[in-house]
Amino acid sequence: MTSLVLAAAFFVAIHVGIAGTRVRDGLVARLGEQAYLGCFSALSLGGLIWLTTAYGAAPYVVTWGQLSGLRPVALVVMLLAFVLVVLGLTTPSPTVVGGEKTLQAAEPATGIQRVTRHPFLWGVALWAATHLVVNGNRKAAVLFGSMLLLGVVGPWSIDRKRARRFGAAWERYAAVTSNVPFLAIVQGRNTLRLGEIGVGRVAFAVIVFAVVLILHPLWFGSNPLGFL
Repeated sequence: MTSLVLAAAFFVAIHVGIAGTRVRDGLVARLGEQAYLGCFSALSLGGLIWLTTAYGAAPYVVTWGQLSGLRPVALVVMLLAFVLVVLGLTTPSPTVVGGEKTLQAAEPATGIQRVTRHPFLWGVALWAATHLVVNGNRKAAVLFGSMLLLGVVGPWSIDRKRARRFGAAWERYAAVTSNVPFLAIVQGRNTLRLGEIGVGRVAFAVIVFAVVLILHPLWFGSNPLGFL
């Protein structure tokens, strides 16, 4: 369990303590943008491998136990999580590396960006929260708790980093978007345009979700459809 806790702390620390802070700015100034990204990607991959390996080796200690009765609800939430993750990965956005050029567009926020500027991290947060609640054991609490923390803190970190780097261009984008889903729309700073989100993207997310659902027992040893 000690290795898992350390791995989770390391993974959270490099994303919260480096990626969105002035430490990153200093490293970029010394190493250059591409070298920094390469080093950080290597650290992230190493941290993820450590985290998953330590999770597999950690003892299974029950806390509140598996809440099988919540599985139908969990499936619905997980489908939404997959949709948000896929939309976040496939929609051009200034919140991701290489997407800065969208800040110069006539409309800097389109598609799912009108709903939230961090769909990927909201998907991760929903995925982590669902697994944290349903599983009910200590090692799940460490793994999914750390991922939930990243999903919640990550948007704040990214926003600060982008604001420092892009100044007025970022402020223009932030003025018509929100981290909290639908907040900018409710406040009248943007409008919902479902056609921009993309039926193909949503369909692909559903397919990926179905594949993971079918292969979940083989990959992870538990069947999310066990309640049927």
